[in-house]
Amino acid sequence: MENRIIARKLGRNASHRRATFANLSTELILHKRLTTTEAKAKEMKRVFEKLITKAKKGTLHSQREVFKLIKNKEAIKTLFTDVISKTADRNGGYTRVIKLPPRLGDAAKMALIELVDYSEMTTEKAVKKQDRSRRVRGSKKAALKESQEPEAQAEESVVETEENVEEQDVQTQATAEAIEPSVESTENVEKPQQEEEKENDSDNEKESESKES
Repeated sequence: MENRIIARKLGRNASHRRATFANLSTELILHKRLTTTEAKAKEMKRVFEKLITKAKKGTLHSQREVFKLIKNKEAIKTLFTDVISKTADRNGGYTRVIKLPPRLGDAAKMALIELVDYSEMTTEKAVKKQDRSRRVRGSKKAALKESQEPEAQAEESVVETEENVEEQDVQTQATAEAIEPSVESTENVEKPQQEEEKENDSDNEKESESKES
């Protein structure tokens, strides 16, 4: 009787799968979170949690079992010092898988896998739902948005130019109003001077006539 194998093959043979999980485990230890496909994330969760359980035992055999999968010395040091101390109070459930929007291009199901005890620094960054019109290149909504964006930008530029012209008109009016009183004052000052000059000229003419006579 055949028994069904639950594990996913991920389109790889055994050695390729082992190398994939080794690379993903190393990156997860170093960066505490990573984004990959949903299938890889779920399989990675099974492998990585068993790895942490072995590392928590602290025996020589368990350490050698960890060394079989992870070859990076920095990742091993981080695992046996930092990660184990953080997960000491947990009996399991060291990682969390969060589903993400599909990947652009092939629409593959994506997910984010992270260490639960290190998620405090990343909870502020909420996972935003991706707009379907931006995911699907050939959708009508995307085409409408792309066609409307330049029109909106052109309208904004026209409004800005009109506002600038109005501001310039207001400034010119203000300067003209400020100049008019000064011109009037200079005219008022010049008029009496001109009258005085005329009177002086007339007096001089009279004196010259009287002398001639």
